Amino acid sequence: MEALFWGSVLLIGYVYVGYPLLMWCWARCAGRPVRPQDWEPSVAIVVVAHNEKARIEEKLRSCMAQDYPASRLRVVIASDGSDDGMNEWLRARGCRAVVQGGGEERHGAHRAPQGAAEPEVVLLAFPERRGKAACLNDAVMWCDEEVIVFTDARQRLNPQAVRSLVRTLGDRTVGAVSGELMFTQEESSTFSQSVGAYWRYEKFVRRQEAAVHSSVGVTGALYAIRRELYRPIPPQTILDDVAIPMAIAAQGARVVFEPAARAYDLPSKEPEQERRRKVRTLAGNFQLMAMNPGLLLPWRNPLWLQFVSHKAARLFVPPVLAGLLAANIALAMDSTFYAGLLLAHLGAYAAGTLGPRSGLASQWRIVKLARAFLFMNWCVMLGAREFFANRHGHLWQVTRTAAAGGEAAAAGASTGPVDERSDRRQCGGSA
Repeated sequence: MEALFWGSVLLIGYVYVGYPLLMWCWARCAGRPVRPQDWEPSVAIVVVAHNEKARIEEKLRSCMAQDYPASRLRVVIASDGSDDGMNEWLRARGCRAVVQGGGEERHGAHRAPQGAAEPEVVLLAFPERRGKAACLNDAVMWCDEEVIVFTDARQRLNPQAVRSLVRTLGDRTVGAVSGELMFTQEESSTFSQSVGAYWRYEKFVRRQEAAVHSSVGVTGALYAIRRELYRPIPPQTILDDVAIPMAIAAQGARVVFEPAARAYDLPSKEPEQERRRKVRTLAGNFQLMAMNPGLLLPWRNPLWLQFVSHKAARLFVPPVLAGLLAANIALAMDSTFYAGLLLAHLGAYAAGTLGPRSGLASQWRIVKLARAFLFMNWCVMLGAREFFANRHGHLWQVTRTAAAGGEAAAAGASTGPVDERSDRRQCGGSA
């Protein structure tokens, strides 16, 4: 029981504290600096969208305002079976429409002329809804630009986003570069503040990984790759922002982080919004390992330590927590020391579950940390259930509720095909 207890403590401590500290020390002692270079390759901004008529105008405005030559930039909207009038709005605006990308010459001949005021906007209208991964594969295949920038319909980009990403790719050792997701705290709740704090922790870990060699994922809201390194991903993929960079790292290129390229979003204001987003992300982690078990083999995955420590190990924390509690209860029967630890143990659970219900206690840092920790591991269990129960987790599903109408955008490093808003778009509808 003592071995189980202290082994569990060490494992949990390594996952959440030890590994980030290890990466920080490694980056300080033997980091590999990125050497950006100024260059202006051809760039395609790819936005996969499903029924985003309400937000596509603002997104286009953000893309068109990029500090980059219009003749070297193209915006490609890949519409995944949209039927809300978004496609018609884009056509009325003058966007060149291509149904499924077939039957038309490579679009390179259609680039905006030198000195043009705005880049060309192209609509790839896919009539059937297939999910984000399938649309990404087709959109990249259709593009012939040297650099592909991926971004979602929800987030606003800063004007320097594309140029900053491209400049980082000027280092020929870099194959993919992640932008930074910034949360604007408009009308922030206590829960949204906790989400923001967790995201800052996550970005810290990714920065250290990138400084060592590569991070195991990118910010789905904004990242760029060298098109030549793109490898099609399975159409059912949930986490394109992990699968794509991992495939690039497998080819020997680095996956790094560029804080000057920014996407702006709102954090989840309520636990239910964050729960849907988190469950989908964690289901995607289970799916990724099931589709590519080689990620768990050190001789096949050049980022094995990072992947196992950052992604895989977190999925096993809930059963480890159960073993820790069972061992603590057993040991407390014969030891005053372990009885005291059990009281602290149960107090931490109480703080995380009951503390947030108290107005004063909900502001205490220890309560926020306990709540975030328990919430995360509860979502791991729901994510496992989602992975085994829902084969269509990669598709948009919309179930309207009476609460619909707001635009409470969900938070997260990964913003794939499931778009968690207050209209209850869920991961396959069963999360």
